[in-house]
Amino acid sequence: MAEALQDYLDFITETAYLAGRLTLGYFQTGIRPDLKADQSPVTVADRLAEELIRGRIEKRYPAHAILGEEFGVKESPSASHCWYIDPIDGTKSFIRGVPLYAVLIGLEIEGQVQVGACYLPAMDEMLVAATGLGCWWNGRRAHVSAVPSLSQGVVTCTDVAKFARHGRQAAWERIQQAAWYRTGWGDAYGYCLVATGRAELMLDPIMSDWDCGPFPPIFLEAGGYFGDWQGNVTIHAREAMATTQTLLPEVLSLI
Repeated sequence: MAEALQDYLDFITETAYLAGRLTLGYFQTGIRPDLKADQSPVTVADRLAEELIRGRIEKRYPAHAILGEEFGVKESPSASHCWYIDPIDGTKSFIRGVPLYAVLIGLEIEGQVQVGACYLPAMDEMLVAATGLGCWWNGRRAHVSAVPSLSQGVVTCTDVAKFARHGRQAAWERIQQAAWYRTGWGDAYGYCLVATGRAELMLDPIMSDWDCGPFPPIFLEAGGYFGDWQGNVTIHAREAMATTQTLLPEVLSLI
């Protein structure tokens, strides 16, 4: 199993890198987005990057299922393996020329995400992991922070308005009061910061499966937690939270 996961890890790392380099050809060029039905922006770079990722998966693993943000579901009769793709997580940052966007790819095997890649092309940061094989940040082992209390911790989120919009304002206010520093390094970048020990808590009251794709194995292998607001490791809860194992009980009690 470890050998198979290593093959997947090598493949996902290369694929995320190639898709990310493709997006850089459109970054800070004044690219104009289209609006999707939910009024979120999408660009030609999003679509081309997902096409690249899907093409590589379909060629290498034709029996696997795929769920991507831009092109939906490719069903698989076996259904034991499913790839989750967000070709540009942080499209709002991307179209404004802000480098805090990422390519996200996760591989779910028998219902558990076991391989993941989060690549930040504009900063050339690659964060990858596979179950039992460690979490790696640009070739170095990644680990969450050792901060013992949220009173010494950095908390980040994607959009502060979403907490009230999704009925989580009171929880967000309690977190703010407990934290040392509150900031807005959002989207995938916030999760990357927590997994690499540069922040202690990242919260999103609303998330899609593809936004979460790579993070369960990344946080497991980095010594942290990624999942819902109740302490369950999952990418399917329509919400997300990442923190350290040390701080998890404190955070759960606050929210």
